[in-house]
Amino acid sequence: MLFTYTLRTERENFYNITSYVRQSIIESGVESGIAIVYCPHTTAGITINENADPDVVTDLLYALDKSFPDRPQFRHAEGNSAAHMKSSCIGSSQTVIIDDGRPLLGTWQGIYFTEFDGPRTRNFMVKIIKG
Repeated sequence: MLFTYTLRTERENFYNITSYVRQSIIESGVESGIAIVYCPHTTAGITINENADPDVVTDLLYALDKSFPDRPQFRHAEGNSAAHMKSSCIGSSQTVIIDDGRPLLGTWQGIYFTEFDGPRTRNFMVKIIKG
């Protein structure tokens, strides 16, 4: 089953989408399998990281900005080359094991849609595969 969601982002940030993935699993009725969470955009991504302390997201954004700063030498006409680099670093998808009808995540883990070029209206997909 494929579920598609729309997300309005306000700025560069990590948006917790764990509840969307949980809802997709519930609606699918799959008890055991995998959920693939996919982002079809080139300046955004999907990652799994800590969801308990918001300072982790702040630190990640800071580190990504330091690692991929905007530079006047970039040639991409839209002026968002750094966003493309961050997106490539994070990646466009994550795979999560489904066990007993729930995503198998660690105690502190959450699934995030990562925006590097907002504000935007974005889509992401959750593909549930019975296993």
